Amino acid sequence: MFDKLFSWTRKKEEPQPDVVLGRYSDNNKSVEKTNRWNDADALFKEKNYVKSIDAFFEYLRDDSIGNVVTERKGEVLNFTIYQGTKVVRGNCDNSRLYAEVSLARMPQPSIPVMRRLLEQNYLLYYSRYTLQNDRICMRFDSEITTSSPNKLYYGLKELATKADKQDDILVQDFSHLEQVDTDHVEALPEPERKVKLEYFRQFIKESIDYIETLDKDKLAGGIAYMLLSLGYRLDYLVAPEGKLLFELEKTISAYFAKEERTAQEKNQLMIEGYKKILGKKDDEILPYLFHSTATFSIVAPQPHKAIADAINTAIQNMLWYRDNKYPEIARQILEYGISYCQYSFSMPKPLTQLFRLFMEINYPVYFLALGFHGQLYDPASNQFEREEIEEKISEIITEWKEKYPNLVWSPQHIRYDHILSFNQSFLNEIQILNFEGGK
Repeated sequence: MFDKLFSWTRKKEEPQPDVVLGRYSDNNKSVEKTNRWNDADALFKEKNYVKSIDAFFEYLRDDSIGNVVTERKGEVLNFTIYQGTKVVRGNCDNSRLYAEVSLARMPQPSIPVMRRLLEQNYLLYYSRYTLQNDRICMRFDSEITTSSPNKLYYGLKELATKADKQDDILVQDFSHLEQVDTDHVEALPEPERKVKLEYFRQFIKESIDYIETLDKDKLAGGIAYMLLSLGYRLDYLVAPEGKLLFELEKTISAYFAKEERTAQEKNQLMIEGYKKILGKKDDEILPYLFHSTATFSIVAPQPHKAIADAINTAIQNMLWYRDNKYPEIARQILEYGISYCQYSFSMPKPLTQLFRLFMEINYPVYFLALGFHGQLYDPASNQFEREEIEEKISEIITEWKEKYPNLVWSPQHIRYDHILSFNQSFLNEIQILNFEGGK
C-alpha cells in the first residue's frame, strides 16, 4: 500500500510533456474574459469606441498561448492574430479598423486562380479577396462607429479561419502558387513527430485490418462507426494539418455525402480514402505534422443537449454489438459518441478536458509513447488507477465551478470492472452535466 502511495505521489510531481492535442476551441473563456466581452459591449453602446475595441482584444486574447498581440501607439492600435498557418495583421484608429492576411504568392497572373477567388468571394459575409502586387490576400475593414464586438468577432473569425483553410487549398490546387508568411509555424520536436507518424499509420492499419475480418454486410453499421471514430481519433490525437488534414476530412465526409449510396458503399469509400493516406510516404506526411497557434474555433458551440443526444444515440447503438460479442466495435461506437462532438462542436473547456481524460484512459500506450508519465488504465491487466482518475475529474469540475456553478460529477456512478462499462458510465455522466447558469 505504501509503495503504491509513494509511487503515485512521485508521478504527480513529474512534469508532463508539452504536447498539444486536438484543435483549438475558443469556448474556453474564464469569468474574467467573459467580463471583458461585456465591458466591450457596454462601452460600444456608450459610443466609447476606442476602449470598447481595447476590451474586445483583451477578451479575444488567450493569455496561455499568446494568440493575439496588441500594441497601442497613441490613437492607433496595432494587432496581430494567429490562426493556424496564417497571421492576421491590422490596425485601428479613431475612424476605422483594418485587417489583412496574406494567402499565397502568385508570380504570374492566372485566370483559373482569379476565377476561383471570384467564386469564393460570393461565399464571404464580412471579408473579401484582394491582390496586393503578387500576393493574394484577404481583407476585412469596418468603420469604428459600426465595430460592435459581435461584428468584430465574426468578421475577424471569417477572415482568419477562411484564410487558414484556403491557403492550403489554393497552393494544392494551383502548383504555380507559393506559400507565404508561415515563419511563425513551429516544428514539432523530433521525438513527438516520430511518435505521431508511427501511430498515425498504426491507428489506420489496425482499424482496416480488423474490419477486413468482419462481415461487411451484416456489420455495416458498426463498421461505419469504426471508420468515423478512426477519423475523429486521428484528428484529435495526431492533428494533421494542411493537405493531409484536407484528405482526412474528405475521407470522413464521404459517409455524409448527399449522393444516395448504401452503407456498404460509403464504408468502402472511407476504407479506400484511409488506404490512400496509409500509402503515402513519410515525406508526404511529416511536413503536415506541426504545431500552430489559433484564436478562433473552426466549429460552433452547441447546446449541451446536442452533445447529450449524440452520446445517448451512440450508447443505444452500442448495445447490440456488446451483447453479440463484438466488444471492440462496441468500444469504438462509444468513442464515436464523444469524439464526434469534439470534432464537430466547439465544446466548453471542461468537456474538452474530460474528453482528453477519456482518450488518455483508452489509449494509454500512445500517451506513454509521447512521454506522459503514469498509466490510468492497463489493458493487459484490466486495472484502472481509480483514485488518480477521480482526482483528475474533481480538479476539472472544481476549476470550472465559478463559470458553471451547477456542474456536478457523481463518481459513485463510474464503473471500473471493464473498459467498456467504464466508458459507458463515464459518458452517461457527461450526458447529465448541467451547464445552465454559466457566466
